[in-house]
Amino acid sequence: MAYKVRFTQTFDKCDQDAFLAIEAQFAELEKNEPSLVKGRRFVPVFGREPTNTLIWEAEVGTLEEAAALLRSIERNEGHDALLEKQIGYMKDYYMEILKEL
Repeated sequence: MAYKVRFTQTFDKCDQDAFLAIEAQFAELEKNEPSLVKGRRFVPVFGREPTNTLIWEAEVGTLEEAAALLRSIERNEGHDALLEKQIGYMKDYYMEILKEL
């Protein structure tokens, strides 16, 4: 069975360039840090979520792998440093774990 871990973050539209520049640094961190899962990033074009939303998601095989993914994020100092920079731009945030049927 597969699971999807998803983070959804909204930001002020006027801060989009700064927010997404930091997000590019997160992508680079994932690329260079073997302990972090490489996620996929999306910005809505049309749908329920407003266009000032960033969606990060990754698929894992088990709930244990989902928990390990979250622990690897919690323990990564580089991730923490980038989050401190980005969090000031966030308006809202939530995390989901979805099970594939």
